[in-house]
Amino acid sequence: MDRITFYLFRFFILVFRFIPFSWLFGFADLVFYVIYYLVGYRKTVVFENLKRSFPEKSENEITRIAKAFYHHLSDMLIESLKAFTMPEEAVVNRYKYYNTEFLDELYRKGQSVICVAGHYGNWEWGGLASGSQLKHKPVGFYKPLSNKLIDDYVQKTRVKGRSKLASIANTSDTFKTDWGEPAIYYMVADQSPSSPRLALWVDFMNQETATLHGPEKYARIHNLPVVFAYVKKVKRGYYTIDFQMLEADPSKTKTGEITRRFMQSLEKVIIEDPRYYLWSHRRWKLNKLVSW
Repeated sequence: MDRITFYLFRFFILVFRFIPFSWLFGFADLVFYVIYYLVGYRKTVVFENLKRSFPEKSENEITRIAKAFYHHLSDMLIESLKAFTMPEEAVVNRYKYYNTEFLDELYRKGQSVICVAGHYGNWEWGGLASGSQLKHKPVGFYKPLSNKLIDDYVQKTRVKGRSKLASIANTSDTFKTDWGEPAIYYMVADQSPSSPRLALWVDFMNQETATLHGPEKYARIHNLPVVFAYVKKVKRGYYTIDFQMLEADPSKTKTGEITRRFMQSLEKVIIEDPRYYLWSHRRWKLNKLVSW
């Protein structure tokens, strides 16, 4: 069954290879209609998250944001599938990095860094666009797929050039690996923790929120500077990424300080334009009152 699934997956990817983005975004409009109006994919979760995050907004405003989110989610699906067969130069043309001078200086000093980001904009193209735009060696963390054939294919195609993927199960060893040059470790760090015992609680989007603090943990252990990647959607299929320093010397920070700064930076981005956050994720499924 895994092999059949793999071949169907490869066929679908091959079809996407020969279809231009202009046509694919037309298909994305159809996907939006299906998942919003016909299927109602996680609409209860999306509307609940939006209402809790923006209690001051009217029902009409919440609905408008929700529809815009589903349009973006449909675009993301198309962009993610198209990415498997896009050459690196094509991705770079659509996913441009800015404000990298301070990263270049850290590289010259032989200093690796941790880059934290949220599920905002397009977080899937980072491994495709980093190698030729950054001096650091890009290393991204991912959760291996149960289908080994598809997982092997993903590892070969979802990163380009110098970039590497590392399993989240081997996070500790990944930070100890000698990559032959300074690395930039990408960590999408706004997921809900699997266990309340692993959570650091912060005020995020008008509610107490359980957060992961893995990036902070490894930053403090290895004393790696932490930067925030601000992803901005310019238009369909085009993004810019601006890097901001969160902490240059983690060894001097208190526990939870870096994580709070990250969540504050992400919150600012979301409030500025909430359409592009992953509202379908059950971000607030843990309750602090019953977690202990």
